[in-house]
Amino acid sequence: MASGAAGFFNSIFWLIVLVVLSWWIAVICVPIYLIVSILTPCISGLKGLEDWMMAGIRFPHKCSLNMVQRKSYDSI
Repeated sequence: MASGAAGFFNSIFWLIVLVVLSWWIAVICVPIYLIVSILTPCISGLKGLEDWMMAGIRFPHKCSLNMVQRKSYDSI
């Protein structure tokens, strides 16, 4: 966790990513995840796609957590 000015700018960076980018990624991933998660038990090859879509859905959570903890941008 960074402190001082670096931590402040890291928080601002994550706030911008949260507001501008992460919501849209999550909104796009939700319907795809719903369809893929239903088909995954039948088609085991979709497990990787299902995990990737879940990571996209959880991206806003990751951004807000990084913002609170003032982590650097390389923790994407």
